[in-house]
Amino acid sequence: MFQVKKSFIRAAVVAAGLLALGACDTAYPVTVIGQDGTTFRGAATNTFLHGGSFQATNGNATCTGTYDKFADITTVSFPVICNNGLRGIGTAFFQSETAGSGFVTMSDGSKWQFLFGRGALAI
Repeated sequence: MFQVKKSFIRAAVVAAGLLALGACDTAYPVTVIGQDGTTFRGAATNTFLHGGSFQATNGNATCTGTYDKFADITTVSFPVICNNGLRGIGTAFFQSETAGSGFVTMSDGSKWQFLFGRGALAI
């Protein structure tokens, strides 16, 4: 009987720890403007242990990506993959944990700019 209780308590502690880490995820808005003026809107999420991810759409195409970010790094590079066949490499400059800007150079040669955080809502 003691073994069952001990295993149950251990499992409960692990589950509580995972829930606490999940609560550390932070989501914020993203606005991307293509070279031709096309606007993509979406969101990014920083995760406590893994960096983050983003998704943005203009209603026709959706672009996504993931990135690794560590506490002492303010600039990150990341791949961008769109469902319309375009791919790119982006660079983000973090002004805070949830705000900043950057650019993406796409496979067709176009350059896109983006803003993330509260400022993205104003565009």
